[in-house]
Amino acid sequence: MRHFCPAYPKPHPEKASKLRMFWHARRSWMDALFERSYTMQMGEVHLPGVDLYMLNDLKEVKRVMQSEAQHFPKSHLLHASLEPLLGESIFTTNGEQWQRQRTMMNPAFEQARLNVAFPRMLGAAQAMLERLDQLEAPQSYDIEVEMTHVTADIIFRTIFSQAMQGPDAHRIFAAFARYQSLAPKLMLPALFGTRWLVMPWHRWQSNKAAREIRGLLHSMIKPRYEAHLKGEGGAQEDILAAFMQAKDPQTGQPFSEEELVNQVAMLFLAGHETSASALTWSCYLLAKSPEIQQQAYEQVVEVFGNNTPQQSDMKSLSRVWNIFREALRLFPPVGFFARENTQTCPMRGKQLEAGSTVVVAPWLLQRHRKLWQNPDAFDPERFERGEDKDAIKHAYMPFSMGPRVCLGAAFALQEAVLILACILRRYELLPVDGHEPQPVGRLTIRSANGVRIGLRKRDAA
Repeated sequence: MRHFCPAYPKPHPEKASKLRMFWHARRSWMDALFERSYTMQMGEVHLPGVDLYMLNDLKEVKRVMQSEAQHFPKSHLLHASLEPLLGESIFTTNGEQWQRQRTMMNPAFEQARLNVAFPRMLGAAQAMLERLDQLEAPQSYDIEVEMTHVTADIIFRTIFSQAMQGPDAHRIFAAFARYQSLAPKLMLPALFGTRWLVMPWHRWQSNKAAREIRGLLHSMIKPRYEAHLKGEGGAQEDILAAFMQAKDPQTGQPFSEEELVNQVAMLFLAGHETSASALTWSCYLLAKSPEIQQQAYEQVVEVFGNNTPQQSDMKSLSRVWNIFREALRLFPPVGFFARENTQTCPMRGKQLEAGSTVVVAPWLLQRHRKLWQNPDAFDPERFERGEDKDAIKHAYMPFSMGPRVCLGAAFALQEAVLILACILRRYELLPVDGHEPQPVGRLTIRSANGVRIGLRKRDAA
């Protein structure tokens, strides 16, 4: 079978000068990559604002992300870019503050157990099908919008025990799209030591988008938090209830209202944005790969029949699992992890000074020319064959690795398989002539021009 190779930003033949690198990266950090980025073990660039090392050496990656993770906390630049949106949340903090938050939050994820969350996922998936049924198929449709809606609905139901209505979903999609597009404009000047280049208008727009998202979440949290303080909490068994009951193991203090907003914002954005990104790319890849799509459809029909999907069915959908895993490989939602070196140390024959930034990029590792067979091809069956076994084990990290590995990985995988299976059973996904998505790397990897596909209802549906 000839496998489809989706377009991605063409790397430059040679490493660019600092000025050209700044110019290329103003839209997307992926635009600054060059050909050796996909073959090297470690690259370096010394910018006015930071010494930056791009790490592809798997031994050193494990050191930074896992065995010596305490010496490589999250970059303060990433914290600065996300703080207006996520506050001092588990996604942005380090050290004792992060450990306290993680310890307090762990019990809350009991409400995200797969058996508890599945009915909520299924309800959101069925609502998604109802919305898609209203489209005039097989018209060209930006599937990114619906994938954002359904994943936001799922995480809303899991956090708040209620569905997310259409206007709120579109408000958040639009606000986060604005926030993402502004991120390079705010981060790049710090890297190049030119913070004065940040336009006040851009910062105001970014903060406005963050306030809009946080305001919506705060309006959901505030009445329940006040009722909880009065001992009048409802009977909801969801993540927000668990967060309000969490106590600091040292002081016995609960999360404050502001801390609740921070953690819910983190969980909401991380819990739906990353899944929406990967599901969007999955739908596009399926639309461009009719043979793989047909095989997956046949398996879904065999497993589901005409019945309502059950959680026990999920393990039997191996083709759908592999399709999503391969989409995560080609388009990891978080394309890079930035870590800050806290002490001078040697790495691959170089002396890294304290305060330098080490970047581990799943985008590069999962397309590395020396690690994968046919790395740019959409080939879900590679997860069943043996030639990429070592790469899958050591270079595949869409959910990060080490102590900061994503707590919601299993949750995200199950929701994605359910959503894709529901879509495949109901619709045939069709490519749109003349449309080629343009991947851009910002906070997550999205398409600069949307991801348009056609949806044609299957006769059996």
